[in-house]
Order: sequence, then structure tokens, then C-alpha cells
Amino acid sequence: MTTALITGANKGIGYETARQLAARGITVLIGARDADLGRTAADKLKAEGADAIFVQLDVTDEQSIARAADWIGTEYGVLDILVNNAAIGGFVDGDNNPSSTTLATLRRVYETNVFGVVAVTNAVLPLLRRAAAARIVNVSSEVGSIAMMTDPDSPMWPMAAIPYPSAKTALNMITAMYAKEFWDAPIKVNAANPGYTATDFNGNAGFRTPAQGAEPSVHLATLPADGPSGQLWGYHMGGDVEYGPLPW
Repeated sequence: MTTALITGANKGIGYETARQLAARGITVLIGARDADLGRTAADKLKAEGADAIFVQLDVTDEQSIARAADWIGTEYGVLDILVNNAAIGGFVDGDNNPSSTTLATLRRVYETNVFGVVAVTNAVLPLLRRAAAARIVNVSSEVGSIAMMTDPDSPMWPMAAIPYPSAKTALNMITAMYAKEFWDAPIKVNAANPGYTATDFNGNAGFRTPAQGAEPSVHLATLPADGPSGQLWGYHMGGDVEYGPLPW
């Protein structure tokens, strides 16, 4: 049995990630803060033939994280895949320029998008270490790429905001540091770029479907032994190839 925990899996990219992993015969643990939404998502996947189980998990609540890690350890004893998908956004201060940013917004975004990733990862690391070949996927974004955001020829150039982009930049560094720690271990750690995906997160304004947005996470979650670690990998907007490594 291969087990995968996906945070924020009750909808959007997280749900599609769970669905695609389940289609590969993987037991998917549907991490969700809201119990009703989480159970509904798990039941929907089960109706499609998936081995899906809801796990109550609020990535901003250390007790919730600890309970989830303990439950997974008791039920399965091991975790093969962790997809840190849960994230928040859409908070705009004033005109959304850096000079309008408030600390309250920064703290709220970082609590979920940065601190929550470290908290969940460290809580389940003992279970990931027991796996023959564990995979950690942090769902990031091209807006976290400093190289792309500062290139006037990049599609990212028009954006100038701090909270969400800087949180994803921090997540990219977190990914790289975990990859370094486990460089000689059978644990691969990568960041996924889903591209601009239509979900509730952005008012369904994206041009990629949730199923497409999940593809990079699924790819990184199922890497072979000779696959990369410590990369930002995923969709290339306007590139010559659809998927591949992106610059930090």
C-alpha cells in the first residue's frame, strides 16, 4: 500500500491531486480543515472507486496537525507521499502594491502558506522516513520565482505585490533546504507550479483546469528513483515546453 496525504484536498487542485493519485492505486488521505467538506470530498472520490479517507487537518493549528500525524501513524505506520497543497490568497491591501501592504495580511498569508508547510512536514517526517522512497511536494507558483518576477520580458512582470508572491518565494527556499537535508536519503522534495488554474482561490479566473493544475504535483509525487530533488517544476506559461524546471 502506498499512502499520500494531501492538505487542502477538499476542492480545487488538492482534490484533483487526490483523484489522480487515487487513480494510480494510491490510498489518499484527504486533509481538510472543514470536516463536512472533507468528508464530502472523500465520499465523492470513494464513489468513483478511490481509496480515500478524510483526515481533519488545519495547517495553522499545531494540535490539529499533531492529531492527524498520530492518526496516520496508528492507522498506517508510514506515509509515502506528502503534498503540501493548502494555501490562501486573495487578500488585497489598498492598491495591492508593496507600499500598501499591512503586517496583518502578511502574517495571515504566511501562517498558512509558509509556517503551515513546515509544521505539517516536520510532524509527519517520522512517517515519511519509514517509507522506502518518500516524496514531498510543496505546491508553489511561478510568482514565487524571483528570476521570473524581475524579468521585464516575463509574463510575471506586471505583478508587484508582497504577500502571496513572497510567501511562495519563501516556500521555494523551504523546499530547497529540505531537499538538501535529505539529499542522501530516499526522500525527494520538490516544488510544483500548477500554473494559473481556475479555482475558488482566484474566483475561477485561471485559464487552466484543476485537473491540469494537479498534473505537476502528481508527477513530482510519483517520481522514480532517478528523479530530481530540489527543483521548482511545472507549467511553463508561454514556454516552448508545457512542463519542466523553472528558475528559482
